[in-house]
Amino acid sequence: QAIGKRDRDIFEEVWPDKRRIVLKLLRQDTVSQREWQDLFFGVHFVCLWDEKGAAKIYDCLQQDIVEFIVQAQSQVQAQRGEQALLATYIVEWRKFFTQSNYLPLPFRQLEQSPQVKPSSSSSSASASGSGASTSAAAAASCSGSAKAGPSTSAAAAAAGSSSTASTSGGAASGSGNSGSGTTTNATSAKKSPTEDSPVRKLMLDSWNKHIFHDIKNRLQESAMKIVHAERNGDAYDAQLVVGVRESYVNLSSNAEDKLEIYRENFEMAYLKATAEFYRLKSTEQQQENGVLAYMKYADAKLREEEVRAKRYLEPSSFSILTYTLVKVLIVDHLNSIIAECPALIRDYETERLNLMFRLMDRVLHGVGVEAMMGDLQRHIMSAGLADMLSASEVITQDSEKYVERLLELFNKFSDLVRNAFNDDPRFLTARDIAFKTVVNDTSVFKMELPTSIANRGVKYTAPESKCPELLANYCDMLLRRTPLSKRLTSEQIDARLRDVLLVLKYVNNKDVFMRYHKVHLTRRLILGTSADSEKEEDIVEWLREVGMPADYVNRLARMFQDIKVSEDLNTQFRSSTSRHDAINIKILNAGAWARCSERVSVSLPIELEDYIPDVEEFYKKKHSGRKLQWYHHMSNGTITFVNNFGRYDLDVTTFQMAVLFAWNQRQHDKISYENLRLATELPVDPELRRTLWSLVAFPKIKKQILLMEPAAIASPKDFTENTMFYINQEFAIVKNGKSQRRGKVILECLSLNIFTLLAIESCLQLNLIGRLQLSTERSQQEDNQSIVQLRILRTQEAIIKIMKVRKRMNNAALQGELIDILKNMFLPSKKMIKEQLEWLIEHKYMRRDDDDINMFIYVA
Repeated sequence: QAIGKRDRDIFEEVWPDKRRIVLKLLRQDTVSQREWQDLFFGVHFVCLWDEKGAAKIYDCLQQDIVEFIVQAQSQVQAQRGEQALLATYIVEWRKFFTQSNYLPLPFRQLEQSPQVKPSSSSSSASASGSGASTSAAAAASCSGSAKAGPSTSAAAAAAGSSSTASTSGGAASGSGNSGSGTTTNATSAKKSPTEDSPVRKLMLDSWNKHIFHDIKNRLQESAMKIVHAERNGDAYDAQLVVGVRESYVNLSSNAEDKLEIYRENFEMAYLKATAEFYRLKSTEQQQENGVLAYMKYADAKLREEEVRAKRYLEPSSFSILTYTLVKVLIVDHLNSIIAECPALIRDYETERLNLMFRLMDRVLHGVGVEAMMGDLQRHIMSAGLADMLSASEVITQDSEKYVERLLELFNKFSDLVRNAFNDDPRFLTARDIAFKTVVNDTSVFKMELPTSIANRGVKYTAPESKCPELLANYCDMLLRRTPLSKRLTSEQIDARLRDVLLVLKYVNNKDVFMRYHKVHLTRRLILGTSADSEKEEDIVEWLREVGMPADYVNRLARMFQDIKVSEDLNTQFRSSTSRHDAINIKILNAGAWARCSERVSVSLPIELEDYIPDVEEFYKKKHSGRKLQWYHHMSNGTITFVNNFGRYDLDVTTFQMAVLFAWNQRQHDKISYENLRLATELPVDPELRRTLWSLVAFPKIKKQILLMEPAAIASPKDFTENTMFYINQEFAIVKNGKSQRRGKVILECLSLNIFTLLAIESCLQLNLIGRLQLSTERSQQEDNQSIVQLRILRTQEAIIKIMKVRKRMNNAALQGELIDILKNMFLPSKKMIKEQLEWLIEHKYMRRDDDDINMFIYVA
C-alpha cells in the first residue's frame, strides 16, 4: 500500500479534509479531540510521503490565513467612530493572537522541512499520535469553495475538546485585561512552544501586512486622542489604548527584537503627542501663572506622566519619555526657572527651592543643579561676609561672640542645604567652599605675616585671617576656669569644643591655630587654671581625629605627661628641704614646651633668689647633664600687700613682683622711673613700661596699687626718666561701692617659675596677672616670623618626601601633591612653592631636566 501511495498525490487526498479543521480553528469553532489529533497526523503524513507536501501545506495555509484576515479587515474598516474602530480592532486582534498561539502546534513538522524557511527552534516535530488510519476524503483543491462559518466568541476555540488546544489558547487569552504596561509574550522568561514557529510568523506577518500596515496611522491617532482627552481631564477608556499597545508589542515576529514594531510606531507616536501637548500647555501655564506656580505644574505633570506611562507604555520606554518630558517642561524653560533661584535662596524659601532642585536634578549633565550651586555659593559668601561685617564691632573684641556668630551662620546655611536640597553632596560641597571663604576672609580683621621678600630693608607682609587665633582663644575660654566655662555643663562644653573643631575644618592656616592653642595650653598648665583636666586630654585626641599633624599632637600629649611627672618631683623636692612648702616645681621638657622666646633679665627679690640654688642642686642630683633655663617672664606668684586699709593678697607676675618689692623697705617713698630700671634690671622697652602701666592703670580695679607723677600720662610710651611712682596708701578692693578689708594675711605664698623647672602656687585674692605673659612683645613679632619659617621648612620637607618617592615629576603634579600633603596645616602660596623649589635646586637636593624645565629630578 505504501508503495502505491507514493504514486498518488498524497496532499490532494489528505489536505481538503484537514483544511476544514484549520478553518474551524481560525473561526474558533469547536474542534473535537479526534479532529485535533487527525490534524496532527494528516500534516505529519503529508510531510512524510509527499516530497513537496510541506511547501504545499504552507502555501495553502497562507491563503486561508490571508482570507480570514481580509474578513477581519473589512469588519474593522467598516467602523467610522474612533473608539469603535479601536474596540473592533482590539477584539479581532485578540482573537487572532489567541489563534496564533495554538494553531501552529499541529504544523511543527514544517519547522524541519527545507522547503519552508528554517526556524531556530529545536523542538521535535512528532505529532500527537493517533492511529495509523488515514482519511478517505475525496481530493479537493486548496482553494476549495468551503466557506467559513460564523465565528464563535473569543473564548479558546477548542476548549473542552482538546487539552492541548485549550492550554495553548489560554496562554494569550485575557492578556488584554491587564494595564500594567507589559504582556505575557513580550516579557516572559519562558519561551512559548510556538514562538519560533514558521506558521506563527506567517500569521503575524500576514496580519501586519493586510490590516495593521493600512490602519496603523488611524490606530495611533485614535489612541493618542484618548490619551489627549485623559490629559485634559475628559472622559476616556484606558483599555482601548492598552489594547492597541499590546497589539503593537505582540505583533512583532522578530525573535531578536520583540518590541521593534511597538518602538517604531506606538512609542514614537506617544512621544511626539506628549511633546506637542506639553510644549503648548507649558508656555500657557508660565505666561498665565508665573514661574513659581509653573514649577508646581511641571512637577505634578512629571509625576502624573510617570504613572500614565506604567499603564500605556513598555518599561523600556520610561527613560526616553522622561527625557522628552524634561526637555519640554524644564529645559525649554530653564533660564526663567533658574532666574528665580537667587531670590528664593535669599528669602530661605526652602519648599520652593526643594521643588526647583527636584526639577533641576532631572536635567541631564547637571546643568540646572550647577547653576543652583553657584547661586548658593554666592549667597553664602555675600550673606556670611555681610553678617560678619555688620557685627564687626562686637566680634573683633570678643572671641566668644565671633565663634558663636560663625557657628550660627554655619548652622543657618546647613539648615538651608538640608531643607532645600536634602543634604545633597553637591550642595554640601558648595556650602563648604563658600563657608571656607567666609572663615578665611580678611576684610573684618586680619593678621599680617611676613613674606620672604625683602626690598631695601623693608619686609612685606601678607594678610591672613585671624580666625584660627580667635578659635584658639575661644577654646581657651572653654577649657580654662572662666565665667563662660562655669555657667556651662560638661556636655555643653563638649558640644562647643566640637563646634570649634567643626569651624577649624574650614580654616586654611591651621598652623596658626596650633601655635596659639599651644600657648593657651601652656598657660593653663603653668597656672593650673584648667577647668577639667580630662577635657584637656580629650581635645588633644579630637585634634588627632580631625587630621592635625601627628608631631604637633604628640607634643601636646607630652606636655600632660610632664605635668604628671612634675607632681612626683615636687613631692620629692619638698621632702628634701627643711624649708616650708612655699614653692611648687614642675619639670618640663624643652622639646615639647619651648617657643623660642628670648629670655628677659630681671633682678629677683632676695626671697626668690634663695630658692634657685636649692632647686638647681636638687635637679642636678636627679638628672646629671641636664641644664635648667630660667624664663622669668613666665613666672608668677602671690604677695601680701599691706596699707592703712588692710591686707591684700595680690597675684602678680614676676616682673610686677620685682617692681613692687622696690618699696618693700620704703613704703612711703617716691621712686623715679630710672631708679626702678636700675633696681629691677628690666629692659626699658617694652617690659618695664608695660609692667609699670599694669600697676598704675589696671583696668579691673578702681583704686590702683601705684600712683604716678604727673598723673596725666596717657600711655606707657609717655614715661620719662623723671616720672615718679609711689604706693597708693589708699588702695583697697572695692565691692558694691565699699572698700573691703582682708581678715587673713598670707605671707609665705610665693611662686617661682622656670622653663624646664616651674613652681606655681595659687593663693590669690586679687589677680593682677591678667593673662600670663608668655612672650615678650619682640617675640610676638618673632612668632609671626617663626610661623612663616616653619611653613618654609614643612614645604621643603614635603617636596623632598614626594621627590624621594617619585624620582621624576613635573611641576603641576608636584604642586598638586604638595598641597594635598600640607592642606591640614596651611595652603602654601605659589610664590612660596616656587621659592622653595629654587632653594632646593640651588642646594643640590633636586635638579631640572635638561630638556624640560618643568620636569624635576630628585638628586640622591
